[in-house]
Amino acid sequence: MAAPIVLLAPGVYRIPTLGDYINAFAFVDADGQVTLVDCGLARAPRRIVAALAGIGKRPSDVTRIILTHAHGDHAGGAHELVTRAGTEGVDVHADDAPYIRAGTSAPWGNPTAGRLLGRGPTARFTATPVVTELHDGQVIDVAGGLRVLHTPGHTPGHVSLLHEESGVLITGDAIFNMGARMRWPLAAVCTSAHLNQRSAHVLGEVEYSVAAFTHGPEIRDDARERIRGFLMRGSR
Repeated sequence: MAAPIVLLAPGVYRIPTLGDYINAFAFVDADGQVTLVDCGLARAPRRIVAALAGIGKRPSDVTRIILTHAHGDHAGGAHELVTRAGTEGVDVHADDAPYIRAGTSAPWGNPTAGRLLGRGPTARFTATPVVTELHDGQVIDVAGGLRVLHTPGHTPGHVSLLHEESGVLITGDAIFNMGARMRWPLAAVCTSAHLNQRSAHVLGEVEYSVAAFTHGPEIRDDARERIRGFLMRGSR
């Protein structure tokens, strides 16, 4: 049986890799090519491949892999998926590219927390080649155009992604929606929690109809207004 895959918009899917707790995403072009966004933990590729099978796709259909940032719960499965898909590597923002190439998470803002988290599954992952270093405002040639929004703070090169054609925004870890309740990522897992909250305000300035999160389920009703409301009341 195929793993669950959630349709967000025509050709745009959410792939739960650990329930709704950790999500990856897939964009399917008109010619059938697939772009993956994020790869979950090291054990996630099996679920991602099974989910793709549910829409009639195989690893060989994946021609691009984008990472929102350099943490092991997003990059843990990247090396395996690059190998299975036969791509040259992944795309990631320039500021996080050195960590992906080294197979280590971007630095934590709290040194004590960093020492503890450094022993966990999100700290290290298999070093993975980087094909393209992304930058703010770049429009990636994916399913009609996927706009890069640099939202640093969770990591130096953290990005959110806006698919203007479908009206889907992927917040990455700029904002969580665990238990269908928006919240900031814990300060301990951010390079700079203050910068994360400041840079996330760009998500209230762009247009979209569906807000998708790498941690938690999507918001379909009044998504932009609900994000804006969270941003207005959520800053510490």
